[in-house]
Amino acid sequence: MSVQERKQRERADRERLIVATARELAEQQGWDAVTTRRLAERIEYSQPVLYSHFRGKREIIGAVALEGAAEMASAVRAAASAADDPRTRVTALARTYLEFAERNPAVYDAMFQLDGGLAFAHEDTPEPLKDAFAALLESLGEVAGDGVHPGLFTEVFWAALHGLATLTRAGRLPPEDTGQRVELLVDRLAVV
Repeated sequence: MSVQERKQRERADRERLIVATARELAEQQGWDAVTTRRLAERIEYSQPVLYSHFRGKREIIGAVALEGAAEMASAVRAAASAADDPRTRVTALARTYLEFAERNPAVYDAMFQLDGGLAFAHEDTPEPLKDAFAALLESLGEVAGDGVHPGLFTEVFWAALHGLATLTRAGRLPPEDTGQRVELLVDRLAVV
């Protein structure tokens, strides 16, 4: 391995460490606790090293969001592929989405609540975000119904899931009724 390749690998390793540490700190203490000073202390690098990877917290939030989007896409696809029919696929997708949001609140915030400097629904939307939407569209497009644009249906279904995730997490909806909400959402929106 050349010196250049080794340096690139070390740089990528440092970047992964920064993102993982920011994510861990945010999950434990919230995003307000994530500062470059605290990250530098935890990973035992100087703040200038952090700034050589990310210009600031906003870019770190964006990196966590992209990582989370890839994880969510993978989880949704795995759940949907294990289902035998469209209704079961959509139900599995919805439950997996809501479980992801519940298990990873700081990552979910990075993806959808905080400014990570990422463009959504735009030409320059990063690939992991496009892929996360595609993972939803793959299952939801088949249940959109006649004359309904699959992409628009996916946006509406996603908005409903996001609302359920956000309102449940904020204590506005009782979590014990989540299963019933998913069934209602599938029954009323999806053509299965």
